[in-house]
Amino acid sequence: MRLPLFALLGAGALALALYAGGSRGAAASCLAAWLVLLALPVGALPITVVAERFGKKVRERGGVEMLAGLRRLMALMPAAALLGVPVLVASLLLYPWMHEPPRTPLAGLWFTAPFFLVRAALYLGVWTWLCLRFARPFEAPGEGRTVPAVALHALIGTLFAIDVVAALDPRLDSALLGLLLMTAWSGLAFAAAILLAWEEPEPIGRGRAVPGRGRLIPLVVLLGLWAYMHFLQALIVWSANLPAEVAWYSARGGWTGRSLAIASGVVASLAGLATLRPGRVITRALAAAAIAVHAVEMFWLVTPSVRDRFAIRPADVLACVAVACLAALLHPLLARRWASPHRRKAR
Repeated sequence: MRLPLFALLGAGALALALYAGGSRGAAASCLAAWLVLLALPVGALPITVVAERFGKKVRERGGVEMLAGLRRLMALMPAAALLGVPVLVASLLLYPWMHEPPRTPLAGLWFTAPFFLVRAALYLGVWTWLCLRFARPFEAPGEGRTVPAVALHALIGTLFAIDVVAALDPRLDSALLGLLLMTAWSGLAFAAAILLAWEEPEPIGRGRAVPGRGRLIPLVVLLGLWAYMHFLQALIVWSANLPAEVAWYSARGGWTGRSLAIASGVVASLAGLATLRPGRVITRALAAAAIAVHAVEMFWLVTPSVRDRFAIRPADVLACVAVACLAALLHPLLARRWASPHRRKAR
């Protein structure tokens, strides 16, 4: 009964998004909403891979429930990959290279719709394979597979950021965008895992940990690194007085863009101050705030490519509803296939 309801709600929200935003506006909104969904499994992947490398220490410090939450997020990858196919096909309307002649022979091959879709399918396929590979709980550190996995994720994430996000508005020429996007995704996924994971019993005795500290510190590190890269990129653009890059930021200005920047700084600062007096409630509140900031950031990156100013519009909200409902529809159907390889291995 729930699956037909999700299908009906998703189709209805998508139709309303098309009506409210038009074809290009709805395509941009759906792409941004899909990036939020993709951030959950792809952002959880590198954290889980690194945790496997330091498996014994993670278990000793009470990270078992957090890893279980991260693996639940990684299980969304097949649904996100399958849903990404129609989203990326529709998003072809948004890229300037679709309407401009190529300037170099390589651009004539690279910036074509078939090759773009092949590359996107390759990125999603590699991420799905990595999530499937690291979805099982680890038993011992596996340096032989963790180091190549992190390197492969970094490569795929950088190329994905260039092809799917940076190419929407080529006025910004930034080498930091790929790393910034992957850091934002990991921050979003870790914050979501904090809300998903049960509270683990804290060790008792003289060396007992402060409640919530083990989850707050990694969240603060991710938020701090993400905020620093945003600040550094903006500082380079404005101090060098680069006209095209300044225009990229101006398109993402306005009161909504400035409000997002202020909110981001407040969340990162409060997270740092919270380390002085950590607690479970504070950690969960900051995690919820981080999810909201990172989710809006995806729309900040994508939607100004088809609008004069960044603003959250009805089409954006409807696209979020559509993507969430369609993901909820696909996830149970794909979860059985996701779990079947592990069952065969267990036998």
